[in-house]
Amino acid sequence: MTILRTREPQVLPTTAANLEPFRLMRDFLRWDPLRDYDLGAPTAAFMPSFDVKESPDAYQLKADLPGILEADLEISLESNRLTVAGKREAEAIKDGERWHLAERSNGSFSRTFTLPEDVDAEKVVAELRNGVLTLMVPKRPEVRPKKISVSLG
Repeated sequence: MTILRTREPQVLPTTAANLEPFRLMRDFLRWDPLRDYDLGAPTAAFMPSFDVKESPDAYQLKADLPGILEADLEISLESNRLTVAGKREAEAIKDGERWHLAERSNGSFSRTFTLPEDVDAEKVVAELRNGVLTLMVPKRPEVRPKKISVSLG
């Protein structure tokens, strides 16, 4: 019996970029088939990313909001729904200027987070420093974990 090889085996490059499993999906989601057409609309919507973490005493939310002024932010907590809304204005084109590349997104955004019922809405603290918004949403004292001591008897 003779085995004939009909094609060469495929050799895949082993660069780090090709081994990263989500690279293809990220590239696909960034693809814009209308990028080369000037439709008079911004190419990307502005939607900041948030980090949310929980400690025994509070929930902390952080977002990168470069170029957003404190006056352009609106933060509200209604029941257990925390809403962060704001806007970043587009830079105006002056006479004699011409854009060659515009990748920074702008516009209005709104994000709403549903928090557990144990938040203390009266003590929420918001801070905008160096383009980073930090929200501290404390838990009510009665729902915080308590250490129970054991007596020897």
